Amino acid sequence: MFNSLSDRLTATFKNLRGKGRLTEADVDATVREIRRALLDADVAVSVVREFTGRVRERALGAEVSGALNPSQQIVKIVNEELVEILGGETRRIRLAKTGPTVIMLAGLQGAGKTTLAGKLSKWLKAQGHSPMLVACDLQRPNAVTQLQVVGQRAGVPVFAPHPGATSELEHPAGDPVAVARAGVDEARRTLHDVVIVDTAGRLGVDTEMMEQARQIRRAIVPNEVLFVIDSMIGQDAVNTALAFDEGVNFTGIVLSKLDGDARGGAALSVASVTGKPVMFASTGEGLDDFELFHPDRMASRILDMGDVLTLIEQAEKSWDKDEAARMAKKFADQEDFTLDDFLAQMQQIRNMGSMKKMLMMMPGAQNIRQQLEQFDEREIDRVEAIVRSMTPHERVAPKIINGSRRARIARGSGVHVSEVNGLLERFAQAQKMMKKMAAGGGMPGMPGMPGAGGAARKGAKNAPKKKARSGNPAKAAQELRDAEARRAAGAKALPTGASFGQQGGDFDPSQLNLPKGFDKFLGGDK
Repeated sequence: MFNSLSDRLTATFKNLRGKGRLTEADVDATVREIRRALLDADVAVSVVREFTGRVRERALGAEVSGALNPSQQIVKIVNEELVEILGGETRRIRLAKTGPTVIMLAGLQGAGKTTLAGKLSKWLKAQGHSPMLVACDLQRPNAVTQLQVVGQRAGVPVFAPHPGATSELEHPAGDPVAVARAGVDEARRTLHDVVIVDTAGRLGVDTEMMEQARQIRRAIVPNEVLFVIDSMIGQDAVNTALAFDEGVNFTGIVLSKLDGDARGGAALSVASVTGKPVMFASTGEGLDDFELFHPDRMASRILDMGDVLTLIEQAEKSWDKDEAARMAKKFADQEDFTLDDFLAQMQQIRNMGSMKKMLMMMPGAQNIRQQLEQFDEREIDRVEAIVRSMTPHERVAPKIINGSRRARIARGSGVHVSEVNGLLERFAQAQKMMKKMAAGGGMPGMPGMPGAGGAARKGAKNAPKKKARSGNPAKAAQELRDAEARRAAGAKALPTGASFGQQGGDFDPSQLNLPKGFDKFLGGDK
């Protein structure tokens, strides 16, 4: 969503690189470009004016003029100000001390409230809570049915005593306020600790519907009122947010459709104008495409500095620890990396979600955005089909896969033979890399130790070859006596009991081919 804004800001900061000192004209030109970038991204004019004013004031102050790298200091200032207008700090749900925590959703029709109710309930369930959904949108046709389907997909019960309207002409039966009150009572009776109330919305700010939302709020006294806003709404986001804040006094904001291609000014405007924090973000159509909103991480994404923390959290959440332990044991035992292992690793990566989204969280990803957009997410499915078309023996010993076997595998997986060849080439490279990692896991230069790697083998390879014994019996006997003399001399030079051929006081770990800093581990002080 913030691609255009990110590109503009990154290009602006590039013009500052290499300047040892920034003049007032440089600062004014930079602030002017930032202002244009924010306005083009549909950020509210009042927010842009306040933001650029603070950036200019700080950029002309002592923190930039006295900095060793003024351009980096400007980026730091912009990052801090972005974090500030996005809410400052991460805001989490305030849970009720007694009884169920009641969360009410409000917003315009089409903003994604019903789908978000399912996403939020699944997220809370993963946090160890026991949520329940309450269907209070009785006006929109089939809204109750939609919430029931979403709740079933999320594995969360739905309280829906009335079916609601099935067409625009039908007058809905049931009172939304009574349904909301009964839903909270049912959650308390069935020991659900979180209640999510889905309310009705309209295509515009409707006085009647706003009054209904206000009555529901008074009836259930929610702990949180979340205003769901479409991130693609543009400049009208501020007016809509102010109207809902006045009507229901929401406590937090949820940004939906954050994966869209709109300019995303709503995200940068609503929190600043209303003074209410952005708490969650919906980043896709799936129920798992939902995340806690971190202002500092979002600012880093906008400035193309990446979001590695979110990437790590996703990896920890989806990574199979048993599979990771199995692979670690394989490396320790120096076993061969097979195509079954290759397939398992690919599936682990797929479980983390969209590859495009993950790669876009890396620092500097905007520079390769076009390549990432061309990446085909189905490539992992094709790899899996190819590997599963092989016999168990072929997966363990891919060297036996000849031309006829490749043709059979290609037919079985529905791909061309060239794709099978490409996969086997990539696997051979991965296998070599894994062997190097496993071989380098021990102490280089110390043959016989587990994981003694390339240095030990290289030393053995470059060692002088043993001289062949002469065919002359007298000469061969003399060579044997000389060899025994050399061995006896070596034994006298090496005192018994020395750990590495020398006594403790004279031991110098630098004589061994060890990793840097390992000498201190062995007790050497040199």
